[in-house]
Order: sequence, then C-alpha cells, then structure tokens
Amino acid sequence: MQETRRRVLAALEGGPTTGPALAERLGVSRAAVWKHVQALREAGFDIESDGEGYRAVDVPEYGGLAVEFGLDAPFTVEYHDEVTSTNARARELAAEGATDVVVLADTQTGGRGRLDRAWASPSGGVYASVVCRPDLPTAHAPIYTLAAAVAATRAAREAGVGAGIKWPNDVLVPVDGVERKLVGILTEMEGEADRVSWVIVGVGVNATVPASALPGTATSLLELVGDVDRRAFVQTFLEAFDDLRTDLDGVLDAWREHALTLGRRVRVETPDGAVEGEAVDVVFPGALVVETDEGERRISAGDCEHLRPA
Repeated sequence: MQETRRRVLAALEGGPTTGPALAERLGVSRAAVWKHVQALREAGFDIESDGEGYRAVDVPEYGGLAVEFGLDAPFTVEYHDEVTSTNARARELAAEGATDVVVLADTQTGGRGRLDRAWASPSGGVYASVVCRPDLPTAHAPIYTLAAAVAATRAAREAGVGAGIKWPNDVLVPVDGVERKLVGILTEMEGEADRVSWVIVGVGVNATVPASALPGTATSLLELVGDVDRRAFVQTFLEAFDDLRTDLDGVLDAWREHALTLGRRVRVETPDGAVEGEAVDVVFPGALVVETDEGERRISAGDCEHLRPA
C-alpha cells in the first residue's frame, strides 16, 4: 500500500496527471487511485484535481513521504514520530536485507553517539539513519563516515550556518569564539571476511531545537538562524550523501574543504594513548595525520580535541 502511494507521488512530481493515466501506469483501478489520493490528502498533501488531472500543490512539513517527494536520490524513508534509536531500527532493516532505506524520526528516546555517549534527541531535531550496502573492503568503510560529515555540513551551510568539521565527523559551528556541536554522526558496519555486508550512517542534527533543550556544548539551527525547513535539510543531506558515495575518490578533498581540524594543534585520545601535535592532513579512508615532536602519526580512530594555540 505504501509503495503504491510512493508511486502515485512520483507520478505527481512531473505535473498534472489524470486518474486514468495513473491507473494505467500503476496497474490499479481508478477507484484505487482515488483511494490513494484521499489517503495522501489525509496525510497532509494538498492534491488538487481539475480538467488536467491531479496535481500536488503543497507538501506536509515533515515525514517519510514528504521527504521522498522531490528527493533526487534513490532512498525510501521510514518515518517515526518517536523511536528508541534510528540506528537500532536501521540494524533491524539491514538484517532483513534492506538497502537504501532511511529511518527518520522526530524524537529518539535512546539516542547514542560515538563512544556510546548519550545523544539528546528532543522533538524538532533531525534523526536519520541510512542503510547502505556498498561494494567495499571493510577497511574502507570509514570513508562513509567522512562522506556523511561533508553532506551534513553542506546541508547546514545551505540553511545559512557557517559549519565545519572536527575530525572525524563532528559538525561544529563557532559561536562567540567557542565551537559548539550541531551534528553528530555514528556509523556502524557489519562485514564478512574482507567485504562490507552493510553500513549504517546515523545522523543527529539539532535543527528546530531550543537551546534550553541542549547541553551547553551544543547549538542548533533554530538558535543560529531561526526556524528551518527540516524536510529541505534532510533532502539536501541525502542528495549530497548520495553524490559523495558514488564518487568516494572525491570525499577527502570535500572533507578538507570544510575541515576545522587541519592546521590546528590537537590532542587525540586513542586506544594506545594520547597523541598531541598539529593536524596536517587526512588520508584514505579517513585517518588523521598528526605531526608530533616525535614525527608523523596516522590515527585511524580516536577522540579529537582542538587545543588553543600555545
């Protein structure tokens, strides 16, 4: 049923379409077309009908079908008003064989970030997890994390915010001389031997969330630029992410373009201890190159802190 409604909306994207033409295109009766149109109207779509046929003149503010309408990327969207964790639901879908599915929610009750940190997920945020099945060696999967960071930064900039990336994937915004977190990204993967089975890229964005609902280290689009169109933000993110995942060779240059970390003195907590020095580059599939007093170090994973100049 939901898939037929998606196809009705896809047909309406091209302009007015008559009931008979829709019925023939979808292989259903004209009565079935009418029922789907009515269901879409009840879901918030403003669909008019005149001599030229049905046309969508307005779209709901948010939701799965709303995000899919006009989306220039091959994703289907499963929307929840509330979910424990979009990544947890995405893992269930991945186990069922799904791909190119986005789990989107207005609220998470058990959102988590990197290093199993709690992620505040009040209503008004963008909480999305993308299920992918890339043809990659498992060692190359981190490039997807960087691609998601770039895509989120592009979406934030499209919304009018001067965001940048702290290695590897925190999207920050300088506010009164302090870098505050706008977007967090959590990537999970399952693989067999040397190939990826699936990758889930989870993104949490403080969108239309008041400052009072956030930790002091965070900020939101609402606080920075006022109310924003979450539907447009998600579409921009998904379209940018889709472009980047089909051109992985270009991800590092795109990441460098938005990097806040490069050229900075950093301290990175790694499983083998802390590394301190100047961040000079990032190399495939996402390792940070740090120039230390003992020489160059390449760090594949760790918790990065930007240090003040000496």
